[in-house]
Amino acid sequence: MNNRVLVTGGAGYIGSHTTVELINAGYEVIVVDNLSNSDRSSLEGIRKITGVEPKFIEADCCDKEAMRKVFQEHEFNSVIHFAAYKAVGESVAEPAKYYRNNILSFVTILELMTEFGRKNVLFSSSATVYGDADVLPVTEHTPRKPATSPYGNTKQMAEDILRDMVAANQNLAGIALRYFNPIGAHPSALIGELPRGVPNNLVPYITQTAAGIRECLSIFGDDYDTPDGSCLRDYIDVVDLARAHVVAVERMVSGGSKQRYEIFNIGTGRPVSVFELVRGFEQANDLKLNYKVAPRRAGDVTAVWADTTLANQELGWRAERELLDTLRAAWEWEKHVRQ
Repeated sequence: MNNRVLVTGGAGYIGSHTTVELINAGYEVIVVDNLSNSDRSSLEGIRKITGVEPKFIEADCCDKEAMRKVFQEHEFNSVIHFAAYKAVGESVAEPAKYYRNNILSFVTILELMTEFGRKNVLFSSSATVYGDADVLPVTEHTPRKPATSPYGNTKQMAEDILRDMVAANQNLAGIALRYFNPIGAHPSALIGELPRGVPNNLVPYITQTAAGIRECLSIFGDDYDTPDGSCLRDYIDVVDLARAHVVAVERMVSGGSKQRYEIFNIGTGRPVSVFELVRGFEQANDLKLNYKVAPRRAGDVTAVWADTTLANQELGWRAERELLDTLRAAWEWEKHVRQ
């Protein structure tokens, strides 16, 4: 039971990569996904990479009776919760959709963990909780700023809910991983980011522009107070990010946590500008992108990147993949999807 993990949203971008790394580390994985923002093809990709087909259950984490059945029929001690909507712009336009799904799904999982005596929960949080930080890089003790979007607010609220549930339940342990900007794809090009419609994230927009699906990439603002005028972000390879989930689960399973509720930043610790990222993609893949500078977007922070000291020391984890390799993998995945 200790080596069995329930991964909600496991058919999605980060969920599928984490499922691969869990299987490679010897875990048995049960994937729950409602496929509202993911695709069954990722499950086939997982099978091809690992040689193992994870148990898959199509269900919505907001449906308590459907999830109760999952808990009744399957033994597992650990849950990694990815099942959430994640588009910042959409959350501003449709806040109720985000609050209902992102909060209710997590509360449902936590209630069932308490009901069934399951012990370990790993929450997929975000660097959006820091907002426009006053001091960089941000540490886990950096004050959270008021969220600039309903999406960001759901991450802050879910962290608080997890903290309170752990405090109320002596048998429950929780870790929140605050991701920075996940990019790239598995080096096999068998799984990767598969946005529906127009991408919300920069790298899929870059790869779709390179593939001719998008006419031009817009870089939003070149007049920020940064070395080249474009925003600075901490871009973390999705495989490195996935590995962080494995070591975090191992920490809880082995009882290595110093507290029953912990938070870790998961990033590279290195700021990269939008212009640097575009030039890196061109260099890695020996091509030229059609891009233009557009006005700033509302809600974009100037710069944010991680201090990863705590994750390095406590989890024994650090980002390893080189940025150009990550951007090469992203382009290989895009070409694979278009075949």
